[in-house]
Amino acid sequence: MSPPPSSATHTLTVRRPLVRPAGDGGRLLRTMRGWLVRRALALGAVLIVLCMLQVWLRLQVLHLGYDLSVVRQMQLRLEHDRRELEVERATLRDPRRIDDIARHRLGMVDARKGQVVTLR
Repeated sequence: MSPPPSSATHTLTVRRPLVRPAGDGGRLLRTMRGWLVRRALALGAVLIVLCMLQVWLRLQVLHLGYDLSVVRQMQLRLEHDRRELEVERATLRDPRRIDDIARHRLGMVDARKGQVVTLR
């Protein structure tokens, strides 16, 4: 086939479908709207769940911070008590104190020559 001559006038024709779509065009629009609404609701639900998860995580971090603070205070108190007990132990094991208690409270005296027996 040869192309039409250039001198001829060009006319545009609109082709219409041979078969009309079944039902009305509003049905497709309603279907798309329903799909869009469901997607929006699902997205909203996901966002709400994520926000609730973030709030829960923040609360957990806050509670753990309080727990850490309590444990730190307990650790400091126990370290202080340990230092006090070390001082008390050193005081109780002091040889001068033991000698003083032995002489004054218990009435002990230094051993005389011959009272000490060395075992081999």
